[in-house]
Amino acid sequence: MLRRERLKKLERRLRRKRRVRKKVFGTPERPRLSVYRSVKHIYAQIIDDTRGHTLVAASSLSPEIRARWEELKKEGGKTAVARAVGELLGKRAVEAGIKKVVFDRGGFKYHGRVKALAEGARAAGLEF
Repeated sequence: MLRRERLKKLERRLRRKRRVRKKVFGTPERPRLSVYRSVKHIYAQIIDDTRGHTLVAASSLSPEIRARWEELKKEGGKTAVARAVGELLGKRAVEAGIKKVVFDRGGFKYHGRVKALAEGARAAGLEF
């Protein structure tokens, strides 16, 4: 892809992200679950926007996920890794006393890895 096309793609995603963030705000009672998807990895964090603090975070670089990396990749590729990240994040959130969150897809389509992460978090006990 040409450099100009890549910039246009990034600008479109950032425009979508701003549009989503206008409506989505994390409170102490219902923090924001923010997702970032790169080409190789996926990152998620639960944020209290009133204080600007990250309460819980997980990513495909977390030691628990890295230990199962090969197994997950064989099972279902990056989508299986994203689901495992969602489950890990959900488990950590429940341990921290967080039950309800508002989902911020970060300008990415709710599809594929982003959807798998959300389903994994729901399976671990989070409500959105």
